[in-house]
Amino acid sequence: MVKVGFVCEGKIERKIIESDDFQRILIENNIQIIFPVVDAKGAGNLLPNKLNESIRDLTKLGAEKIIILTDLDKEECITNTKSRISSDDNLIIIVAVKQIEAWFLADNQTISGLLGTDFQFDNPENEAIPFDTLREVFMTQTKRGIGDKDKFAGKILRNGFSIENASKNSPSAKYFINKLKLLTDNQNSPIGG
Repeated sequence: MVKVGFVCEGKIERKIIESDDFQRILIENNIQIIFPVVDAKGAGNLLPNKLNESIRDLTKLGAEKIIILTDLDKEECITNTKSRISSDDNLIIIVAVKQIEAWFLADNQTISGLLGTDFQFDNPENEAIPFDTLREVFMTQTKRGIGDKDKFAGKILRNGFSIENASKNSPSAKYFINKLKLLTDNQNSPIGG
């Protein structure tokens, strides 16, 4: 079993990591999470000098690997986003394209359940602001809003959101799932971001 600590860009990412479904994925992949899940409170805090304390704390608690979960946001290149954060081989950097809410939009199964109708949305990672797209979809389909990002994240997580479902329609979610599966396969060798 590999022990993994998580540092998240914000509270939405932290909620995903702490969700029951994600905890199930970790157990199935023989991964033990090291708590607490760190909320960096913004991408500006995901810089080497600002990450050192969190990484040190998680390592002291037993983390053998650290996964950093962030958004691409307005940057154009995943590689540049990863390089900005760190080049440490013991850090695994996962970049949601363009924003983490694209993973919600990619989970057609859960969105269908929330809408009460069949829902298919292709290429959610092409959306400039996926949360605005979600808001528009729900307003059009249900004539109701979805609240703010935090409230919507809580609702979709309570109603079955799964990164595995999202990975069928989101390359960055699929990359994350694949990285998790590789962790125990390559437990004795460093896995870079």
